[in-house]
Amino acid sequence: MAAGRVLVYGGRGALGSQCVRYFKSKNWWVASIDLAENAEASASVVVRATDSFPEQAEQVTAEVGKLLGEEKVDAILCVAGGWAGGSAKAKSLYKNCDLMWKQSVWTSTISSHLATKHLKEGGLLTLTGAQAALSGTPGMIAYGMAKGAVHQLCQSLAGASSGLPSGSAAVAILPVTLDTPANRKSMPDADFSSWTPLEFIAEGGLKAHLMPSQPRTMFLLQRGFVFTLLEEKKGGIKTPCVLYAVIKNIN
Repeated sequence: MAAGRVLVYGGRGALGSQCVRYFKSKNWWVASIDLAENAEASASVVVRATDSFPEQAEQVTAEVGKLLGEEKVDAILCVAGGWAGGSAKAKSLYKNCDLMWKQSVWTSTISSHLATKHLKEGGLLTLTGAQAALSGTPGMIAYGMAKGAVHQLCQSLAGASSGLPSGSAAVAILPVTLDTPANRKSMPDADFSSWTPLEFIAEGGLKAHLMPSQPRTMFLLQRGFVFTLLEEKKGGIKTPCVLYAVIKNIN
């Protein structure tokens, strides 16, 4: 019998694949949602690429519904995303905005709707924002705009009338730099030891799910969000490279 059930949106990417492996190692049933199948997952929903958000959203929603039936999941982790640089005068601005919106906002929105249908009461929804998007991002307009939208979505999901199940929590992770192969390739001279390991994020998702509801809200308030370094109450793990933003519990 599985210890729990989780949907990983972006389950074929570097971070998503790590989340799939980690939860599987803990005897969880794991479904991956991505543009390609993840053979390591218990099940996969393959997203059809399209320029129509309603079309993609309806396809994913329908296929997840068929996969789960009446079963509920303990957590939904949306770790899909990407990065693109460029100022407002960049020739690639329009293309990058379209890409960032598809990779971050479409996926987060679909994950949020899936949570209203398939997340257990007291479950966990995790979205992926960015620490950089807490302020202006003039050198990466498209990226900052998309991640800022994810932050706002997470705040909205904290409202009592957001549609999420009773007792559930909406959480956003705000990484600085993740230690991925792509980041190492693009920044070969960087100090990799200062980056956030993917294992830390995957483990953090499980720890956040296991935390009782009250401690989830007992964090430092800053700039309208609730931030904390992800840390267990008893001698847990710390890193300067990632922030968890726990908005509040849903009542």
